[in-house]
Amino acid sequence: MDEQTAEFEAERPRLTRIAERLLGDHAEAEDVVQNAWIRLARNEAQIDNLPGWLTTVTTRLCLDRLRSKTPVPEEDLDLDETAPDPADDVVLADSVGDALQVVLDRLSPYERVAFVLHDSFAVEFPAVATILGVSPVAARKLASRARGKVSDGAIPDRTIGRADNAAVVDAFLHAAKSGDLDTLLGLLAPDVVVAGADTAAVALGTPRLVGRDQVAGLVNGGVKTAFPVFIGERPGVAWLHRGEFKVAFDFVIADGVVQRIDLRADPEVLAITRRR
Repeated sequence: MDEQTAEFEAERPRLTRIAERLLGDHAEAEDVVQNAWIRLARNEAQIDNLPGWLTTVTTRLCLDRLRSKTPVPEEDLDLDETAPDPADDVVLADSVGDALQVVLDRLSPYERVAFVLHDSFAVEFPAVATILGVSPVAARKLASRARGKVSDGAIPDRTIGRADNAAVVDAFLHAAKSGDLDTLLGLLAPDVVVAGADTAAVALGTPRLVGRDQVAGLVNGGVKTAFPVFIGERPGVAWLHRGEFKVAFDFVIADGVVQRIDLRADPEVLAITRRR
């Protein structure tokens, strides 16, 4: 395997997650990523930033498919908008779970790309703007408009989440970040437990909490720097500080609600924790 192929294969899981989030279909996402590989194989120009190049190509392939399904008049994009939008400073969600796919489907292709890339995958607005062919201000406004639409209908149907632990975790994080106490309580079992699960977590002063009121009181509005992650292969949440994960929330879910959250800070656990 040559170096370029090895680099592509290392990026493939991330590219597939981006494409799947944008298109809402795993098989279609895999097809798009394979097309990105074909374009890479045919490319003869020097590529200075391969991950960025692959993100751009994959996203534009997704955008082409979205636009073919949902044509959007150019005048609806506000590409010349220069006035700042107060909502631009509001980060509604760092990731949108599978249960929110129906909300994403309501967004225009450009809104969807701007929102997913920036809010789910931390792509900076200048890069989003380059991918979309708009100004950074326009890219920021598209994401802001998308957040507004998501906010209007982002509370997931928990009957959907029952079949998907990742959706429950994402709904939990969304409710905790947005301060939606009612939804947060509804996602917790009456006897839910939060506790330190290893020596490192206990050393950080992790309290043991029992009951949805205590747990909701701890996390409601207090996880602004937490992000959706995989802990190994399990969907979870982790606190990020200066670019490093410090504490991982390891969920036990049954019947669509959170039964237990084990807080883990052991370096070996954090080493297998990665952003979703």
